[in-house]
Amino acid sequence: MNSRLEQIIAEIEEYIDNCKPQALSKGKIVVDREELMELLTELRLRTPEEIKRYQKIIANKDAIISDAQAKADEILAQAKIQTNELVSEHQIMQQAYAQANEVVSIATNQAQEILDKATDDANAIRTASIEYTDNLLSNTENILIHAIDTSKAKYDGLLSSLQNCYDIVKANRTELYPSEDSEEESESSEQETKTDEIDLI
Repeated sequence: MNSRLEQIIAEIEEYIDNCKPQALSKGKIVVDREELMELLTELRLRTPEEIKRYQKIIANKDAIISDAQAKADEILAQAKIQTNELVSEHQIMQQAYAQANEVVSIATNQAQEILDKATDDANAIRTASIEYTDNLLSNTENILIHAIDTSKAKYDGLLSSLQNCYDIVKANRTELYPSEDSEEESESSEQETKTDEIDLI
């Protein structure tokens, strides 16, 4: 069963795939900022919980090994009990020793196998948990980088559009009063002429 973190990442990917492309652009899309921010906020809140969950799985390694050790100790204890029972029978002393040694040897081998298997399982769980968590964080990082790049491109495009609108508005205002501009230029020219005449005197 997928974790909630995986579901959020899948929802973000699906959301980005379903976004409408920006006009006259192949790589840019139109994003609903509030909806995307909600998904990213939930992702940010869920990530520590997921990491804690996998840290608990990793911590179970000690519990697995401890349980295996307990089972091994129990097998050895049973072996010693059987050994003591066999040794106590004087009529079959030699056979008891042989059987006891064999039981102890088998028990020791079984205990070691259990410990080895438990250690391998614990290490495998730890490795898988770390890889899985790293993959989740990697996907999250890629999504955030994509979101940052998209937002920056949209912001740059908005500034460019506003600058073009400003230039058009300014040009249109200038065109509304061409006579006043001409009169202002004429008055300015006359004042310069008078200034020149005064300087000549």
